[in-house]
Amino acid sequence: MIRVEEALAHLFELSAPCGTETVPLRGAAGRVLARSVRAGRDQPPFAASAMDGYALRAEDAVPGAALNVVGEAAAGHAWSGRIGPGEALRIFTGAPLPEGADRVVIQEDVTRSGSRIVLGERLDSGAHVRPAAADFAAGAVMEAPRRLRPQDIALLAAMNAAHVEVMRKPSVAIIATGDELVMPGEAPAPDQIIASNTFGLAALIEENGGDARLLPIARDNAASLEMAFALAEGADLILTVGGASVGDHDLVAAVAEEHGLKRRFYKIAMRPGKPLMAGRMKGAAMVGLPGNPVSAMVCGHIFILPMLRAMLGLGQAPAPRQQARLGAPLPANGPREHYMRARLEDGALIPAASQDSALLSVLAEAEALLIRPIDAPAAAPGDMAEFIAL
Repeated sequence: MIRVEEALAHLFELSAPCGTETVPLRGAAGRVLARSVRAGRDQPPFAASAMDGYALRAEDAVPGAALNVVGEAAAGHAWSGRIGPGEALRIFTGAPLPEGADRVVIQEDVTRSGSRIVLGERLDSGAHVRPAAADFAAGAVMEAPRRLRPQDIALLAAMNAAHVEVMRKPSVAIIATGDELVMPGEAPAPDQIIASNTFGLAALIEENGGDARLLPIARDNAASLEMAFALAEGADLILTVGGASVGDHDLVAAVAEEHGLKRRFYKIAMRPGKPLMAGRMKGAAMVGLPGNPVSAMVCGHIFILPMLRAMLGLGQAPAPRQQARLGAPLPANGPREHYMRARLEDGALIPAASQDSALLSVLAEAEALLIRPIDAPAAAPGDMAEFIAL
């Protein structure tokens, strides 16, 4: 068995970035920016009013002063004159500030009669002007790589980027294996169960920037597995779920090797998730995940998501770890790193009472994977522990 960090090092060697493509900005949300974007002009490109009111010279903003209104400006409709002494311009939010003006008095502080205004006796001190380039200046750069959030899309639009170059989504083919499996919605026989792992893994992959392809269930025979591998051609990453152990019906490794799999490792010193193998097959990375539902999902967080980030050009790094105090005692750990399902209550980690790797209901209630190092001694409430947020 190898340790988790050693397995990750092998997996990163299999996880080359997938190349780039150019997409319209409207379709770029959630994608990884591959080429930095540079703004072509200032934002705003002119000094603008931040309020509805009257633009005037700051020296004329005297309580009780009377001024002549010489025009009006609204957003998208600039006024072309110059504000002189004793003059004011009716102005609305977003309109360009006229030449000569450097102050906006809000309309609530003004009394108007015809073309004449009188300023109130208690003016606020704000200029209510957004300077040119207050948001960003021409030449400002959004650096790549970067996972594009909604606020990033808004900023790119303001930078006038109609199209952006992004990393291509890694194509991940997912193959469930086993005679005991049927698809959700089908009627299982008394000795069958519903395939669940692949649906959870597909959701995890798509939530994190990949393109998941759920292939038909491969049965426990070589012909069915060979057909599944044929359907997976063209994928950047092939995930098999189940069949990677050493039982009489665990055929994945043997069939994959007949199709050119160059295996890097098999078995990891972790639980859940010990029977995991990986290698390269016909140009694609391949990972054989354990069949127990929780084991497959835990391995998805610990191994597949870091691989996906590397393939998206976001660097090679393990799942980020945080620290919190234990809210319950824990016994000493054994020779495998243990990823325990846990809740966070008032900032403390509470491990689930059962850590059975078949219980998806426990995983669904968990907020964290509490990490127990190899051969860790018993721990008491209040001791610090590492965890990975779910």
